[in-house]
Order: sequence, then C-alpha cells, then structure tokens
Amino acid sequence: MSSITLTKQGIFSDAEQHWNLGTVLLVEAALANGEGVLAQHGPLVVETGKHTGRSANDKFTVRDAETEDSVWWGKTNKAMTPDHFAALKADFMQALASKDKLYIADLFGGSQAEHRVNVRIINELAWHNLFVRTLLVRPEPSELADFVPEYTIIDLPSFRADPARHGCNSGTVIAVNHTEKLILIGGTAYAGEMKKSVFGILNYKLPIKGVMPMHCSANIGPNGDTAVFFGLSGTGKTTLSADASRTLIGDDEHGWSDTAVFNFEGGCYAKMIRLSAEAEPEIHATTKRFGTVLENVVIHPVTRELDLDDNSLAENTRGAYPIDFIPNASEHNLGPVPKNIIMLTADAFGVLPPIARLSPEQAMYHFLSGYTAKVAGTEIGVTEPEATFSTCFGAPFMPRHPSVYGNLLKERIANGGVTCWLVNTGWTGGKYGVGTRMPIKVTRALLNAALDGSLNNAQFRIDENFGFEVPVSVPGVDSKILDPRQTWPDGQEYDATALKLVGLFAENFEQFESHVDDAVRQIALQVPEPAV
Repeated sequence: MSSITLTKQGIFSDAEQHWNLGTVLLVEAALANGEGVLAQHGPLVVETGKHTGRSANDKFTVRDAETEDSVWWGKTNKAMTPDHFAALKADFMQALASKDKLYIADLFGGSQAEHRVNVRIINELAWHNLFVRTLLVRPEPSELADFVPEYTIIDLPSFRADPARHGCNSGTVIAVNHTEKLILIGGTAYAGEMKKSVFGILNYKLPIKGVMPMHCSANIGPNGDTAVFFGLSGTGKTTLSADASRTLIGDDEHGWSDTAVFNFEGGCYAKMIRLSAEAEPEIHATTKRFGTVLENVVIHPVTRELDLDDNSLAENTRGAYPIDFIPNASEHNLGPVPKNIIMLTADAFGVLPPIARLSPEQAMYHFLSGYTAKVAGTEIGVTEPEATFSTCFGAPFMPRHPSVYGNLLKERIANGGVTCWLVNTGWTGGKYGVGTRMPIKVTRALLNAALDGSLNNAQFRIDENFGFEVPVSVPGVDSKILDPRQTWPDGQEYDATALKLVGLFAENFEQFESHVDDAVRQIALQVPEPAV
C-alpha cells in the first residue's frame, strides 16, 4: 500500500479497502461478491450488462486553460465545463463514501520507465480491479510503498449521472480532467473504458516529449526486427501479431521513442467471438487459463463449458489475460524501433489488394485516413458495406489534432528508413455478401514475405486507383488474388466500386489538407470526375 493514501488525495470513505491484490485474491473476491463464475479450466466469466463496448457518446474532456488550445475539440473530443465536472466529482465522492468495499490498484501505463505514467484505479467491483491489473503494467512490490499517483481513475458502474446537473448525455459518463488528473467513469460495467482512459492519458502526454503513441500491436522477428501493426477493431491486430515465429511486444497500445517500441500495457484484450483453436492457437489457449477474464462469453450453467461461437450476450465478447500467457511474449514488453509498419484494413468493398507498399507520404495519408469498413448486418440500418474512417486508426483515443500524430509518424518513418505496407484483411472476389474473406493463410504468407524483406525484391505495379505499389507475384500465393479486379466476376463493376471508394477517401481527407505538407497533398486521392 502506498504512503499516499486515499485520504491524502482528498478521497474519504469508510469502506473496507483492498490494496493491490493479486490475481488469486481478486478472483476469490469476485466469486464471493457474485460478480462472475469460473468456467471449465479456470477463467473468470463475467457479464457487463447493457454496455458491451465503449460508450463513445458519453465521454467528455473538461475544457479549461490546460486543454483549451491543446485538445482537438469536436465530435470525438466533447467538452465538459469545469462547473459540471465539479458537480460530477462531488456526487462521485458521495457515492464512493457509501461503498462497503473498494479495490485499489497502483499501476503503470507504459513499459519504458522514462515514458510511463503512474495511475491509481479505484473500483467498486473486484473483477474490474483484476481486469485493469491484468491489462496495465504491474509495479514490483518494492515500488508500491513509494508509489505516487499522477492520474487517478474512479470507476463506479452503479453510479448514474444526471445530464442536467453534470452536463452529459445520459446516465453513463466518462469524464476526463487533465488539470486535476482525474477520470470519472460511471454507469457502465464495460471494463475497457479504464484501459482506453489510460491510453488517452498517454496520447495526451507523450507527443509533447516527441514520443509517438500508437493504437497498434507489435512484435519482433528472430533477427531483432520490430513490426508495428496499425488497425481498427476487427482488422486483425491481435491475431496477426500473435505469431509463433515472432516475439510479441503487445496487442493494442504502444509508444515509439528514440530507442524503443514499448507496450503501454502488461496484458492483452482480445476478441473471443468465434475464436478458432486452429487459426489462433495462442489466443485460444488463454480461454483455458486461470487468470483470464472473459466478458460476455456464453457458458453452460452446469458443465461450465464455454461456447465461443454464441453471440447472444454480445458480438464484442472479449478476453483479458496477462501478456505472458502468450508463449513467445517479450520479457520486458519492448523492442527496437521498427523496421516495418503494417496498416491493416478490412475492406468490405473488396477493392483493395491484399498488400501494397506505401511511400512515406502515402503512409501518412493512410494513417490520417484510418480506413476500414463496416459490413452489412453488423449495425441496424447497415445494408451495404459502409466506409469507416478513424484517423490515426484510433480517433476516439486521440485528444490532440491528428496532424500532431501524423507528423510524428512521418518524421520517424523518414529518420528510421521504415518500410510501410497496407494490408487488406477484408474481402476479395467482390464486396461483402458476394466475395469471400481474405484467406488468413494468404495474409500470413504476404506478411512473412514483407517482414523478412523478400517482398521488397518482387516486381511491383502501380495501382491505377490508389497509386501505391502492388506486387505482381509472390511465391506461394496465387497471383490472381494480388490483383483484385481479376477476382471479380464483373470487371466493370469492380471499376465502379473502386471509384466510389476513392471518392470516399478523397472527401474524408479534405479535413486534413491544410494540416499536411505539399508532398502529402500531391499524392492525396482526388474525387473522381462524374461519368459523362
């Protein structure tokens, strides 16, 4: 327990306080509290209720002298007044004081010591404390007595916000105050809000130090070559980085300093829905480990067997587990600066090739675009593939203007001689509903060739729609799949769909044109001329 007590922080409660408990004690507490059940083989299975994912519309940042000119205000970063936050904080403190039990964890965000942030998390649920302890970096016991929290997160799922009093949208609220270094989370039991709050802290702090924060996975090859995988949810970040032939640095959040790529976390948070032991053996094995936390995974009430294919509780079923559950994980959660950058997209239009090589300017363009696509049926009203652009492959977690992160990336690519690739893990042979999902064997074969350097020796063509370089042939891969147009039954339909996607890229990028240099503007895609 730290010498900096809750009382010294101005947080008062007569609750029974449980400080820095380990996995076994937190699992015991969660079971005793009725928060979850143990599945066959030992993982803790919990349900998050109404909220099975992040509540993006309920997140706010306090707009004050600290953040007025440093935060990119708008749809992603919504403002809360200091007065509204003060009222919210007062009500949170009153709610906290009424709890019988509190679970407190002192943790690090960041594995590279000189760039980490000290975070204290206060929970009313034992499984939430287990989750965040699993996901963040755990201090050594000797570091806990002198632990000084820089930021504090209070997470109370039972709290209900009042939109009129607190200046929010609903009974759910995530409020970030960078001046007070306090984050309040209420009205949601989705534990991922805590981990993403820490990600947001580092995304706010690190660019000032010249460190590039990234929503990405990362691994290291046998020759010490680091690869970084950018991508939105569902594009394959976790799956493709958990490669038995390479050492895993982390699956979701990293920093790129002058000397290293370092994991922000000490655990992984993987999608579990329809997880396959054949396609993803390392991740699947974690579902049979004590210490794993499974969210909204269906479990048989008698046998306690898991049904990973059942989405009746949520499509976004998740598993949190320590990174050392992956057999070939990095001991120190960091590696050398990268040799390759992979930008993953799940193109449901079936237009993009399975792999393309990008120039530094094209890399910045696609990084700022952050493209993937929703497929029909995933959301109410989505009947056709729908383009999704999330700048920096993580707009909800980027407090500063995207150009801050984009310019950092471009500078680091240029200085480090990094090779950049765009990889489509989406559809081939037609759009979603017509074509098929890109075979993972093809993706892995192309990635292996990119990462071992052999792909750089291939013959390339210039894609007529996007201008990037596409390999003509790769050993072990059917050449037809490298040219998306050849995989479509109707070439003219492909051309029309490709022009539509180019137009969507161009329209989206208009918001960034004034924030990039001439070299990037020159390669930017243009809205196609209407057909005569």
